[in-house]
Amino acid sequence: MGKLIATRLVRLVLTLLAVTFLTFSLTALLPGDPVNAILGVDAPRDQETIDQIRADLGLDDPFLVRYVNWLGDAVQGDLGESYINRGQSVAGTIADRVPVTAQLAFMAIVMAVILAVPIGVIGAYKQGKWQDTASSAGVQIALSIPNFIFGIFFIWLFAVQLQWLPASNWNRLSDGVLANLETAILPAAALAMTQMAIFSRLVRADMLATLQENYILAARSKGLSDRFILMRHALRPSSLSLMTIIGINFGALLGGTVVIETLFAVPGLGFRLINAINQRDILVIQGITVFVAVVYVVINTIVDLLYAVIDPRIRKS
Repeated sequence: MGKLIATRLVRLVLTLLAVTFLTFSLTALLPGDPVNAILGVDAPRDQETIDQIRADLGLDDPFLVRYVNWLGDAVQGDLGESYINRGQSVAGTIADRVPVTAQLAFMAIVMAVILAVPIGVIGAYKQGKWQDTASSAGVQIALSIPNFIFGIFFIWLFAVQLQWLPASNWNRLSDGVLANLETAILPAAALAMTQMAIFSRLVRADMLATLQENYILAARSKGLSDRFILMRHALRPSSLSLMTIIGINFGALLGGTVVIETLFAVPGLGFRLINAINQRDILVIQGITVFVAVVYVVINTIVDLLYAVIDPRIRKS
């Protein structure tokens, strides 16, 4: 087990180095001069001001020198300071906005799992019957519709027609749990629909394979109920792939909620990233992108290690 952990940690470090290098490289390749975006259209462009900005951003240094300097600061938790919003650190921006995006992602994953597991289990248990056909049709529809369409539909139904929930804005948890949930439930539900469809198809496919195993046949021969077999003997080994995709999708949701956050006016990481791209705020773009990548890689490493906890066969091997 110790060797497995050490191998995963080495892979984690190498992956993060590659991610930071690619992120820095792609940001540096963005077209146009970031100085022009920083100064704006009407600002004076005297050479002294331009030289000062380029020196502050290190734009005149060689690429590798800039990368090493930035990486050294990033390892110490210093991701720089936004040049557009002077005095606002990138780390502070991330710390302020990541709870919002993380809550949306977490709620979306929980809602998706709650819906997906019973749908997938019923589809596998009733393979070929009307329950399987109906659930598969619903899942296919959910996969075919983008999450922002679900968001627009939810706004129309619950905010405009029923007037149960607000169409936009965000209340933090400090404003009260109920007030927070009122603004979080619709964007989280819009994000959850596609995740639910993916999870349910995965659970169904893995459950079908598990139900053909010899130990399932042995359990049936002992006279155990179908419900007990499904929940205790079949679901657990069928959840390994689900755990992997949950980890992957949670990390992806941290950086993939841009459209939903914009649609519902949610002040999360995605919304801030779009603003940074429009403003050519390089350090903010690099900081948010690397943060999302780090979370993504760390979560998947944890998921790999949890395999041994869930499945004794992996632990023994």
